[in-house]
Amino acid sequence: MTAARADRRPALAGRPSLKARLATGERLYGALLRLPSETLVEMAGVAGLDYVVIDCEHGPADMTVLQHHMTAAAARGIDVLVRVGTSEPALALRCLDLGAAGLIHPHVDSARDARRAVEAVHYPPLGTRGFATYSRAGRFGTVSAAEHVAASRDALVVAMIETDKAVAAAGEIAASEGVDAVLVGPADLAADCAFPGPDVIDGLVASAHRATHAAGRAVMTIVPGVEGAREAERAGAELVLYNTTQVLMDTFRSLAAPASRGEGDRPS
Repeated sequence: MTAARADRRPALAGRPSLKARLATGERLYGALLRLPSETLVEMAGVAGLDYVVIDCEHGPADMTVLQHHMTAAAARGIDVLVRVGTSEPALALRCLDLGAAGLIHPHVDSARDARRAVEAVHYPPLGTRGFATYSRAGRFGTVSAAEHVAASRDALVVAMIETDKAVAAAGEIAASEGVDAVLVGPADLAADCAFPGPDVIDGLVASAHRATHAAGRAVMTIVPGVEGAREAERAGAELVLYNTTQVLMDTFRSLAAPASRGEGDRPS
């Protein structure tokens, strides 16, 4: 992320939603955070990233900690997406009430699963989300019901495809009303397929991405670093998501074994 891009990022007050920015053709960059750290959220905002993903599926799902992360993000003008667990509408409701800009739903295997994910995010008639304006998302009761409903329509719904069955249904999943983007989880996909060679997984991922774009939806791609981001850009991904844990581990490894350090200098 360049300094110039950071300068162009909209200010907190009145900035367009992630959904609105995607609709204008903007490519958005984010950081996947599995390690609870308000400082990392702040740093992502200072660096000029567009959003962070707080992982409540493979990371902690503590609502108080999540609210602190949301507060830090708001202070730096960066949006927060939350990855919830499979079929967790209660968690989805709490994340949205705290002010999440959208949710990532894992293990969406069919159009029916996609509809359930959408229902957990949106108010009737599109969904079944419980209504309240006194939450943080409703500015603690200071907005009208109509304003709150209008704002809720900007919530981003990302469906995760993580099985061979889901890849086959990718077109139907992506085309489901209310789904905004699709994220393929290559690790779970590989496990579901009994860990075939990388070429097989790459082919399945590409197939799901083609179906997603054919349905007019955005593709989110998790990448390990800058070169991976460039590849995702060339492949047409609209939402590029850095795996922060991998970025940090790669950085620490490079610090622990710099190229200038001779083999004989390594501690025993």
